[in-house]
Amino acid sequence: MLPLPDARLYDLVIIGGGATGLGVAVDAASRGYATCLLEAEDFAKGTSSRSTKLVHGGVRYLEQGNVSLVMEALHERGILRQIAPHLVHDLPFIVPSYKWWESPFYGVGLKVYDLLAGRYGFGRSEHLSADEIVRRIPTIERDGLRGGTLYHDGQFDDARLAINLAQTAIAHGAHLRNRCRVVGFERHGEHGAISAVIAEDARSGTELTIRGKVFVNATGPFTDGVRRLLDANAAPMIAPSRGVHLVFPRELLAGDHAIMVPHTRDGRVLFAVPWHHVVVVGTTDTPVKTADLEPRASSEEIDFILETAEGYLARRPTRADILSVFAGIRPLVELQPSGAGNTAKLSRDHTIHIDPDSALITIAGGKWTTYRRMAEDLVNHAATLGDLPEKPCITSSLHVHGYREPKATDVVGAWATRTARDAYGSDADLLDAFERATPGLREPIHPRLPITKGQVVWAARNELATTTDDVLARRTRAILFDARAAIEAAPVVAGILATELGHDAAWTARDAQTFAAIARGYVA
Repeated sequence: MLPLPDARLYDLVIIGGGATGLGVAVDAASRGYATCLLEAEDFAKGTSSRSTKLVHGGVRYLEQGNVSLVMEALHERGILRQIAPHLVHDLPFIVPSYKWWESPFYGVGLKVYDLLAGRYGFGRSEHLSADEIVRRIPTIERDGLRGGTLYHDGQFDDARLAINLAQTAIAHGAHLRNRCRVVGFERHGEHGAISAVIAEDARSGTELTIRGKVFVNATGPFTDGVRRLLDANAAPMIAPSRGVHLVFPRELLAGDHAIMVPHTRDGRVLFAVPWHHVVVVGTTDTPVKTADLEPRASSEEIDFILETAEGYLARRPTRADILSVFAGIRPLVELQPSGAGNTAKLSRDHTIHIDPDSALITIAGGKWTTYRRMAEDLVNHAATLGDLPEKPCITSSLHVHGYREPKATDVVGAWATRTARDAYGSDADLLDAFERATPGLREPIHPRLPITKGQVVWAARNELATTTDDVLARRTRAILFDARAAIEAAPVVAGILATELGHDAAWTARDAQTFAAIARGYVA
């Protein structure tokens, strides 16, 4: 268990343990600022574990003319591969052409994409014949295929990166606490600046008062809820949008290449991406009124992805093929009156807002690829606001926990040639040695999941996991690999955690049941 934040005065108190909040914690702590982060649930429980698993510049944004966002994202993509090569890899994409004009049209755009990446490029785009595409993706739809364009982008494991960022922040002295919900603020006077946050620690049942100089709201889709703890009438900053992904067996997309569909009927880009030993296909873009912690895909969204994918795959995917369905809420920044309903017009850039009365700094928008740059921007603002000593950002060269020198296999098709253990980076050898030293830990938790009992113990001891959901959803990704198998494995995992954390049989049964209720939402 993490130590409770003490009574000290922190330089930064961060609310939210997703990509942005964890990035801010790493940046602030590595500069030497006293840093505390509070997460209401588990690190990356929300949006940050539900991405398309891509570290990319965003071809769609280039088409929209947002060149500055694309350039920044491509720059950050390159940095992220350098500081976390155990998690970020090159992935070749093919944009298939079924009409005569598509190859030259998309080919020109992707050449511009290459140029914008500059020295951070992952590889050059090129035209491919229909025969060459079939050789690389044998299961692609061949009827009417005229050729296509190959380009390169990045892939990663989002939740694993989030956990590694938490470990990096802790290594630099930050205090991080999950399952610690902020429920209020103390202020200097009735309407003065914030002096402390009031938080409820779910594990101890205690109330904490945590004092700081600067307070950061990095809660993604739940940004407005935190702001309304100060002002119940605060105008909304966030226009939430739901993105849905389907997970299939790897046979559906043979080979080591991904498919990118540049235009779907809802105006989004659709990806079919090999990831670990499965295939992730998505995503949708559905405006929603509220942000749920466990958003559920609608039947219409599932059908939309199936119908779109069947036009590009030789074998039509069906609901029976789906291993898991997962949904996430994009925290898009509101740029137009609420209710307009077109999320394509909302900002994908990040926004920093400082409340003039409370001095609460809110950071919203952005995406995983640019989390490091967002954090740098935020900490620069925080240092000025809090009159902190000026210290340079070092995260562009700071290795993330688990850093391991790239192997020869960390090239095109990396997820196909590596095992899930490689995502542990430098911890992989330690995990292997740990399992070998204790009988039974190398046993799988379920015959359909590439996850051992040792990984569960490791997650509890070294990766801040306290529940079955933490382990099966974010430390090992079992809920995405096969939601039904994860449900069946839950009692085993809960039993191991109970032994590790000192819980009784009632907790074990309750925690397994809680996870099963969550995971049923991932079953199509």
